[in-house]
Amino acid sequence: MPILLNETHDPARKSFVESANAPGGDFPIQNLPFGVYRPASGSPARVGVAIGDQILDVAAAGAYFDGEAAEAARTCPVPALNHLITLGPQAWSALRLALSRGLSTEHGDERLRQHLTPMAQAEIRLPVAIGDFTDFFASIFHASNAGRMFRPDNPLMPNYKYVPVAYHSRSSSIRVSGTPFKRPRGQRKGPNDAAPSYGPSRNLDFELELGIYIGTPSELGEPVPIGRAEEHVFGFCLLNDWSARDVQAWEYQPLGPFLGKNFATTVSPWVVTAEALAPFRTKAFARPADDPAPLPHLDDAEDRTRGGLDITLEAYIASETMRRTGTAPQRLTQTSCALLYWTVAQMIAHHTSNGCNICIGDLFGSGTVSGPEKSSWGSLLELTARGSDPLLLPGGEKRGFIEDGDEIIFRGYCEKPGAVRIGFGECRAVVLPAG
Repeated sequence: MPILLNETHDPARKSFVESANAPGGDFPIQNLPFGVYRPASGSPARVGVAIGDQILDVAAAGAYFDGEAAEAARTCPVPALNHLITLGPQAWSALRLALSRGLSTEHGDERLRQHLTPMAQAEIRLPVAIGDFTDFFASIFHASNAGRMFRPDNPLMPNYKYVPVAYHSRSSSIRVSGTPFKRPRGQRKGPNDAAPSYGPSRNLDFELELGIYIGTPSELGEPVPIGRAEEHVFGFCLLNDWSARDVQAWEYQPLGPFLGKNFATTVSPWVVTAEALAPFRTKAFARPADDPAPLPHLDDAEDRTRGGLDITLEAYIASETMRRTGTAPQRLTQTSCALLYWTVAQMIAHHTSNGCNICIGDLFGSGTVSGPEKSSWGSLLELTARGSDPLLLPGGEKRGFIEDGDEIIFRGYCEKPGAVRIGFGECRAVVLPAG
């Protein structure tokens, strides 16, 4: 069942938080993403909502709400969104409506001002207690590009156009934006090496992805019908599935990614709700006429019509030298989630098609989002031809893969005529030397 547009999407609505009305901002009143923060006062971590350059304490705001919205807000003086998510879509929507009205200029409650914290003064936390993490491979452009690097004679596996391919990764190494991590160590074996060696990865890469948080669980043994799959989504974030390409190339056969992937994943702190993205739904990716049609359990007329997401994703790099000299980050790529071969609903339907249950707080990754042009490729593996064609950075630095001290920054946003632009904030991390 599609999420309908309502007054929270009204492009004319403004907030009494002036920074939320600035053109081009990520967090206007039409967005209201949820996250977890610790106020500068030293109070315990709690659920907040981003509005302009401020964070509103949701539990405190709930004292001025009624009914279901007030009940939902009472779950929020805790350091994770899971309790709120458990209440279900009707409660999420009621709370979003109350927040939208309370923060608006026309209906606003000025008492909410006392519960605002400047974002720059808050400690931002991981928003969800994540149980399981599944990473998909939903971009056919990335799958084809990467396949040529590892399997020149067979770049796209024969199952790709039938199956939303995925692997199970580690939730234990997921960290919120701004958390640095050490370069991973692992086994590497170059094409001319007689035997593998163990040491720091030489080919560290980013993967520009969309993250999907599961909000409604399913029953073990019961597949989720594709027509109901999106009812299980709470919201979305930016996700960097860091990859050690040299480790990956040596280990991935026959069982797929392992140590080349599970050492670190970075997510943006704000969860943009499925309801906030309703104005930016679009048609699913148009498959070439000679591609096979999805099998019946992965096909739905509504999903074909509006299963796509018109989200622009960008990746930037800021080397240690660039940051020291005040040089602005350099954009590496710009792409769109509308180019994904498989929709979010198809991912969920396939994940559960064998009876596997999904749980509140599970995180899915879309896989690297790449488009048909080089300017839209979502990893250095693609952009530098596996390091053989390095990128030139300001000041003369070159990059085939990520070096120690580099910071990778993701940004994402939605915009279209007749709707207010909304964004995801940033997803960033600095790579430290191997321990």
